[in-house]
Amino acid sequence: AMDYDHNKALLLELQRAAGTGNDRCADCGDPDPEWASYKLGIFICLNCSGIHRNLPEISRVKSLRLDFWESNLIEFMRNHGNLWAKAKYEAKVPPYYYIPKSHDCMVLRQQWIRAKYEHGEFLDTGVCHDPCSAGSREGCLWMLGKGRRQFQKTQFLLSAKEGVMKYYIKESKVPKAVISIETLNAMFQVEKIGHSHGLQITYITDGQTRNLFVYHESGKEIVDWFNAIRAARYHYLRTAFPNVPEPELIPRITRSFVKEGYMEKTGPKQKEAFKLRWFCLDSQERNLLYFKNPLDAFAQGQVFLGRRDEGYEVRDDLPPKVWVKKKKPVITLVTPAREFVFICENDRKQREWMDALNGVITQ
Repeated sequence: AMDYDHNKALLLELQRAAGTGNDRCADCGDPDPEWASYKLGIFICLNCSGIHRNLPEISRVKSLRLDFWESNLIEFMRNHGNLWAKAKYEAKVPPYYYIPKSHDCMVLRQQWIRAKYEHGEFLDTGVCHDPCSAGSREGCLWMLGKGRRQFQKTQFLLSAKEGVMKYYIKESKVPKAVISIETLNAMFQVEKIGHSHGLQITYITDGQTRNLFVYHESGKEIVDWFNAIRAARYHYLRTAFPNVPEPELIPRITRSFVKEGYMEKTGPKQKEAFKLRWFCLDSQERNLLYFKNPLDAFAQGQVFLGRRDEGYEVRDDLPPKVWVKKKKPVITLVTPAREFVFICENDRKQREWMDALNGVITQ
């Protein structure tokens, strides 16, 4: 019992020790990790420990508080730790490779952990990751077809060198679309697509945002596609903006919507009936897009969000002559051209949307 308590105290001291990096999960950066891999010598959070548990050949986990730790394991943890592991397993992470955080979907975190410890992809072996070759890929993905009814096997081809991504329907030799990497974006959309490997690809065609919804049965395959798109985008940005510093470039490689969900909206006269629409807020392009259905290929419309000093404003009340039947929270989005009125489901959603919209207007 004395050993048990003594060792637990030593372990918790190690977890908090300055200059070790042990106070944050070695894989997703979550604060105060409560678990550790005693085979790798790292401190990890509960969620990441679940992924490690499925890789018994490379990792073995215990709870810092609930399990008994032998003295030799404590010594092993002391000689290793998170900063040591980072220097070894993340020595050569390419700048375009997406490093997931704790809020990211399971497949991203899973493949990041496997890439590091199982495949040793980022060990310092002297191999340099060239974004141009990493941004070239071809293969099949399941893509949601017209009418949102079913997914069809679709051939995709990505070429960073040519600056395009193409996809082909059935056995056709002619691509159904040739997408410029300049406007290409990709984000994981697990809930929306209803698949744990669901990826939403967007691009601009004829001035409109086009959505493609895809997945692959293999988690590795879909994450490899995502990082290939990021490599192609990174190659494009590096070439197009050679003087922009790296830290400014990285966030622009791909992006997720800062917020999405249902609100009701009325028309330009503000006398039309309110209709339920699916909204997506893209802070980088400063656009609020709205769709009839979350899985529609094209938006029904979009609202550009300028800055506050240009006359854009978000309010939680109605314009003077507008009347709403339902006693539900409202948002008025003021633009120089007109005022848009939305109804939210509840106070929490109203607050979230207002914070997100204000975030764009003030940036």
